[in-house]
Amino acid sequence: MAPVKSLTATVHQRLADALTATLPEAPPADPLLRRSDRADYQANGILALAKKTRANPRDLATQVVANVTSGDVIKDIEVSGPGFLNITLTDRAIIENLAARTTDPDARLGVPLSPHPGTTVIDYAQPNVAKEMHVGHLRSAVIGDAVVQLLEFTGENVVRRHHIGDWGTQFGMLIQYLDEHPHELDHKDAQADGEEAMSNLDRLYKSARKLFDSDEEFKTRARLRVVDLQAGDPATLATWQKFVDESKIYFFSVFEKLDMEIRDADIVGESGYNDMLDETCRLLEESGVAVRSEGALCVFFDDIKGPDGNLVPLIVRKSDGGYGYAATDLSAIRDRVFSLKANSLIYVVDARQSLHFKMVFETARRAGWLNDEDVKAYQLAFGTVLGKDGKPFKTREGETVRLVDLLDEAVDRATTVVREKDTLGQLSDDEVAERGAQVGIGAVKYADLSTSANRDYKFDLDQMVSLNGDTSVYLQYAYARIQSILRKAGEVRPQPHPELELAEAERALALHVDAFAETVADSATEYAPHRLAAYLYQLASLFTTFYDKCPVIKPAPPKDIAENRLFLSDVTAKTLHQGMALLGIRTPERL
Repeated sequence: MAPVKSLTATVHQRLADALTATLPEAPPADPLLRRSDRADYQANGILALAKKTRANPRDLATQVVANVTSGDVIKDIEVSGPGFLNITLTDRAIIENLAARTTDPDARLGVPLSPHPGTTVIDYAQPNVAKEMHVGHLRSAVIGDAVVQLLEFTGENVVRRHHIGDWGTQFGMLIQYLDEHPHELDHKDAQADGEEAMSNLDRLYKSARKLFDSDEEFKTRARLRVVDLQAGDPATLATWQKFVDESKIYFFSVFEKLDMEIRDADIVGESGYNDMLDETCRLLEESGVAVRSEGALCVFFDDIKGPDGNLVPLIVRKSDGGYGYAATDLSAIRDRVFSLKANSLIYVVDARQSLHFKMVFETARRAGWLNDEDVKAYQLAFGTVLGKDGKPFKTREGETVRLVDLLDEAVDRATTVVREKDTLGQLSDDEVAERGAQVGIGAVKYADLSTSANRDYKFDLDQMVSLNGDTSVYLQYAYARIQSILRKAGEVRPQPHPELELAEAERALALHVDAFAETVADSATEYAPHRLAAYLYQLASLFTTFYDKCPVIKPAPPKDIAENRLFLSDVTAKTLHQGMALLGIRTPERL
């Protein structure tokens, strides 16, 4: 069973058909339909069409109105101003359409599957082996996961990739340091506690880095160890594998706190492309895309210059024969395009790496691995997480904030809020803890996702866990409130009544629910979860207005009106639940 077509889509199609009937010789025109405060919808497309055909826009609008099929869905359509169309729908159509959505066996709430799904590889949540995750890793993980959910829900075949930092000079440094300081990782609970084990690895990394930067002889030994690693020396590889395995245990624990599914098969780090690096360089050089410059293999770009005016190249292979990030990223593109057969590559990466990816993508295009028709690459660049002072988020000591500390504090704050709201003591301690985790993690995610990815945002836990304003707690509370209403309704159950006349607040809520399908589709197409977040906030706000102005239980309205209002409440709850799930946020039944 196909998802029910939205009213917006139905009205759009009828207007498009009327435009074609009015001007059959003209190319298809977009009615430019949008919601309006003067009617249910306003169509502005006639102005542009009149300009193209040199017609009087108001006369053309009048002709179009005569060709619009109305009565069942469209109640009234009138010409306004220089040629706008104001459109009002029938109350019956509004309720019947929402009722049809609730009978959808796949519970898709009218969201259609893409008729032509492709394969998208999304590169997100890229922590580094032997390093603790910090607040800078938050955005890639949260934004990437939401885009995955949106794309999968609309039918796209999504391949998840976590390009972890697990190769390179730092591992020769780490392995050599551990060989010379074998007791550095002695800790009792490392096997049981991924966080403690990672703290030890992090301390090891900092100690090794300090020695590497201050001792030239150690630096030489460490670099020789890199050669052993790249050559596949068994002992060196075994130690490296221990670093990777222990780090993964930690990564999984952090992602579990974030309520995100990270599968081991999706983790393909820098080491996964090691065997491809030499061939990538050979292909680039043989095709003339890359040239040798001062012993290094480079790609140059006419429009990328340094402060001195000289061209800044993308270095694929260093003069000492070592490979940089570019070689790995280009090899990953080859693998994703030719092995995984991807049509789209999305990289959820810090905006400060935009120049690097611009050069990598252009290099891949010159090599014929990417093109604008069959295979596209896109950097979903995100801004910086700021503190309340508007500066990059740091600890008081000036260090980067550990992600686990930030998440734990969010859960603690949210648990306090949940306990304070449970004035009747209906929740057990375990339920309070569970709700606290759902609210706290939801608050962190929503604060990120409600902001356009390319913008910086301030991390303010006090605001994030507030019941007021644009927060996930406000949305979660709206959902829990509806569940409470449904429980208190007793024998009166949600039931649509298309024959009833709708109040203004009922119409506004119902028409916004109708926009869910278009919002999800647009959010997926544009990789823009903030659009869905904005829609959900407005939905919760409209429900609050509806509940204040349209009594559902007390004072008790007539049964048919009560059933219809319960129906509107129920479909709102279903939409909130599904929308929040696409953002990776839980909606507790009670708060």
